[in-house]
Amino acid sequence: MSDLDVQLPSAFDPFAEANAEDSGAGPGTKDYVHVRIQQRNGRKSLTTVQGLKKEFSYNKILKDLKKEFCCNGTVVQDPELGQVIQLQGDQRKNVATFLVQAGIAKKENIKIHGF
Repeated sequence: MSDLDVQLPSAFDPFAEANAEDSGAGPGTKDYVHVRIQQRNGRKSLTTVQGLKKEFSYNKILKDLKKEFCCNGTVVQDPELGQVIQLQGDQRKNVATFLVQAGIAKKENIKIHGF
C-alpha cells in the first residue's frame, strides 16, 4: 500500500470566480448588483436583490417593484450584506430589466444567479 501516491483534489470553491471579481480594489472595480433566487418549499421561491448603491431608497424601489410585478416583498437588513430586497416568486429577469430601464444599474453590472 505504501507504493501508491494518493493525492486528494484541492478544495473546490464554486464561488471563487465571483469572489475574485468582487474583492478587487481600485478605480476599475465594478460594483455588481446580485439578483438571486432562493427556493423555499415546493413551488414557492424568493428573489433577492443586493448590491444597490447606498444613495438609492430601497423602500421606494421596493414599492415600484411590487406595483410593477404584482407581488409582495420586503427590505431585510442583513449584518454582512447590508440591505437586501426580497420579492415573492421568480422575478429575476423582471428585476434586471426594471433596474436597467429605471437607470438604477447598468446591464453589465447586473449578475443573475440561480438554477
